[in-house]
Order: sequence, then C-alpha cells, then structure tokens
Amino acid sequence: MASSSSSPMIHPLLSNINRISSLHASTSLPCPCRTQIFRKNKFASTITAMAQPQRSAMQYNQVGDSNLVVSEITFGTMTFGEQNTEKEAHEMLSYAFENGINTLDTAEMYPVPVKKETQGLTDTYIGNWMKSQPRDQIILATKVAGYSERINYIRDNAEIVRVDAANIKESVEKSLKRLNTDYIDLLQIHWPDRYVALFGEFSYDPSKWRQSVPFVEQLRAFQELIEEGKVRYIGVSNETSYGVMEFIHAAKAEGLPKIVSIQNSYSLLVRCKFEVDLVEVCHPKNCNVGLLCYSPLAGGALSGKYLDPESEAAKKGRLQLFPGYMERYKESISKEATTQYIEMAKKHGLSPVELALGFVRDRPFMTSTIIGATSVEQLKEDIDAFLTTERPLSPDVMKDIETIFKRYTDPTIL
Repeated sequence: MASSSSSPMIHPLLSNINRISSLHASTSLPCPCRTQIFRKNKFASTITAMAQPQRSAMQYNQVGDSNLVVSEITFGTMTFGEQNTEKEAHEMLSYAFENGINTLDTAEMYPVPVKKETQGLTDTYIGNWMKSQPRDQIILATKVAGYSERINYIRDNAEIVRVDAANIKESVEKSLKRLNTDYIDLLQIHWPDRYVALFGEFSYDPSKWRQSVPFVEQLRAFQELIEEGKVRYIGVSNETSYGVMEFIHAAKAEGLPKIVSIQNSYSLLVRCKFEVDLVEVCHPKNCNVGLLCYSPLAGGALSGKYLDPESEAAKKGRLQLFPGYMERYKESISKEATTQYIEMAKKHGLSPVELALGFVRDRPFMTSTIIGATSVEQLKEDIDAFLTTERPLSPDVMKDIETIFKRYTDPTIL
C-alpha cells in the first residue's frame, strides 16, 4: 500500500504549488480563496502591545494515500437547521472558505439532535450555498448512517438502517440531491454496522455482539459508487482498530477501494481510544489512514463555558439546550480536568480554546480538526486559535498537559 512518503497526487486546487512532505504531507500553502494570510514574524512582538496577533498560513494535509488535500481545519456543520438559520449557515460557510478552510463535514442525519422534522436541513443549507461556489475548490465530506433502529425515517422503506448496498446507494443519491452536487469527495460510514462502544460508552460489551454486514459487501457497494463517479474516496467514523484492519484487509484481498480516513473523537479529555493503538494502525508506514478528529473542544466543554451553568454562554450552549446530550462532559470528573486545563492555559498566557485547539493541531498524527460554530464570531475565535497561537505549543505547555493527563486520564467515563 502507498505511504505518505510516495509522490502524492495533488488536489487540482493545489496542483501548481510545491509541497513539502512530512508525516502527513503537512504544508504551509496560500489560502484557496486567495485571501491574504500573514505568516508569524518573530519580531511581531516588538510592533506594539495593541497590535492584533498575526496569523500564520493555513496548513494543508494529504488524507492518507488519497489525492485529497484538506485544510488543517475542517468546518463541521451539524448545527445548521437546529441552532442556526440558513442565513447564519451561509455567513459562516463563506467566512470559513474565505479564510482558508476548504473542507466541509456533514452527514445525512444532520442536524443534531437528530429528529425527523429537521433531518437533511444541514445538507440543504450547504447545497444552496454551494450553488454560488467553485465546486472543485471545496472538499465535501459526508457520512452514511450506521446500524440504527431509531432513525429508520431516513430511508424510504426500512425498519432498520444498515450499511448494506441498498442503504448506501439510497443514502448517496439523497445526499447528492440535497447537497446540489454530482459527487462526494469523501464518504464515511458514520458508525459501524456491527456493535461497537459508541459516543461516550467506554467499554465493549460482548453481550451486545450482533451479526453485521460483511466488510467486503460494504466495500463492494462503495466501489460501485466510485466507478459511477458519485464518490471519490471512502472512510470510517467512530471506528476501532479491529474495524480499520478488517476494512484494510478486505480491500487488499479483494481488490476493493481502501479507506483513507477515520473520523473519531479526540481532545484533551478523550485521548486513549486513539493513542493506545489506532495511532499505530493509522500510521503512514502501516495502513496510512488520516485522522479527522471531531469534538476537539469536547462539545464546547473545554472552552470553560459550562463550568458556571448559570452563565449566558452555558445557557446558549448545546449541552444545556439539549438535556442528555453529551452528558459525559458534564456529569463526570471531566469538569475537574477542564478546570485544571483552563488554569494551566492561563498560566501560559493562553485562552482555553487556544490550548485545546493548539493541542490537537500539533499532534503528529492529525490530518484535520473538525470545528463547529454557531456564529461567525465563534468561528473566528477557533480559526484564530489555530493560526495565531504559537506553533507548536511550547515544551513547557506540553509538559503541563501531560502532568494533568496522568492525573485525569480520559475523565469522561460516567
């Protein structure tokens, strides 16, 4: 299989730009939209104390051994249609694109929380915005739902949603229509067809094992869509080392499309599930699967806004708006850990957001970090955290992070 050391195929947008290879072909490139972005200057601190921090250039990374080259920030859109109007969604999409973000993340079941009345609105908002955008300069990533007995309304005639050929095809056809496009750049399985511990569940329960759609059958369905030109590359999400290896083995043995990405949760509060062994599986010299991490701010918890549940920020946040949503960040000792990280950030002159996003940004196995926002102001803060915060974070900051991590190792267990 190819590794990141091989000569990469460059996304058309970047085909005329020389790229410098590293672990994940990380580069500093001009913004796709030609918006001027200033590099950090080591003398910038001498200008004036009142000057705004200068932005470094957005970086772009190759996804696994595909020819997708994604911005280090992916814009997550799951609030569109629930917490955000279409007008607000378009304003944020335009701001993201104008500031160097070339990759959008959506899913057929969005917005979240999931309900029949709003399902598909996120895609529709994106699709309407896409009508006035250069399609070849946008990497569109979406997801087909995994096994579910609860959201069968996303299919025309199904009691249970599965990851089989019929479900995959129906999902893609509907997504293409809503998104107003002829092809999907990256199609991911939102969660596995088989049982796995999901969305905060920490341990695998052997009693929940169930018969699932064979990996080969899933890949054959994706192969057909790729051959039809409706999908370019495929990936997985909320997946385990077992699943990644089975997909890789099936692809190699049967000559089927290989997964190029994995979209899993990763943050200061959720590290072990990736760092223990997925990092080895996904390494460029092993399976070469790029990590697109979600919830880098732990659903907003790492910003500190939920530490005071009576604050205006907390009341407007989704963890407060939607009872039961992401309870693992509110009802566990993660609050204690968050407090420690925020105090430590202050010690080093960083905001909580700068610390949390700077940490995931600098991980050697990170391909792109998915950030969501409910306002342009919030989106700007997140982008600035990537592009104005010292790169990489200092050894002293990293040492303090590890000290807290050893005391609060993945503290979201309920």
